[in-house]
Amino acid sequence: MTEPDFLRRTRASYDATADDYAGWIRTELAAKPLDRAVLAGFAELVTGPVADIGCGAGRMTAHLDGLGVPVFGIDLSPRVVEVARRAYPGLRFEVGSMLALDLEDASLGGVLAWYSIIHVPDPELPAVFAEFQRVLAPGGYLQLAFQVGDAPLHLTNAGGHEVSLDFHRRQPDRVAGLLGAAGFVERARMVRAPDEDSAFPERTPQAFLLARKPPAGQDAAGRHP
Repeated sequence: MTEPDFLRRTRASYDATADDYAGWIRTELAAKPLDRAVLAGFAELVTGPVADIGCGAGRMTAHLDGLGVPVFGIDLSPRVVEVARRAYPGLRFEVGSMLALDLEDASLGGVLAWYSIIHVPDPELPAVFAEFQRVLAPGGYLQLAFQVGDAPLHLTNAGGHEVSLDFHRRQPDRVAGLLGAAGFVERARMVRAPDEDSAFPERTPQAFLLARKPPAGQDAAGRHP
């Protein structure tokens, strides 16, 4: 099967920026208390292993590990995975694509996709959510974070590096609808205003959606067939 162009471009872009981006973003979570609250709630809910899919340089993986979550990271970029392994040698990081995860069915208690679906074009998003559904055990949780908006942003330069990255901004209702079609049940959402005052300014509102794969014996509406 031919690899989609967006995967090749995304991989190459993060390979090119891996070291600089990891150094810049490392302290971002410390400046965002509401984001940490979302992750704390997710950490309390999940049981069993969690995959941080699109883990980047591993900062979210390490944060969940610090909250007592058994977690490992997966990223498309081999260079980013090298950086993560070097920064957090006690944690597990693997190269992989969210379109075809090398994981067993129903093997995870949770999936974190923290600003990683933002590079996935709309036509591919149902397949990504189906893959998340496949690897989650019944009752498992999915936590998403993404930028809110209607128009994508295309970057050709990041930190002085030549890149080709699309950032797909989406409306929470649209994402929730796709999750429902994939068999998930929405459990919570938060939309916060863009942070304009910190060292990590944002252009758009930020959305956080928590969804659950129905427990065994329930359908997506919570009914017992």
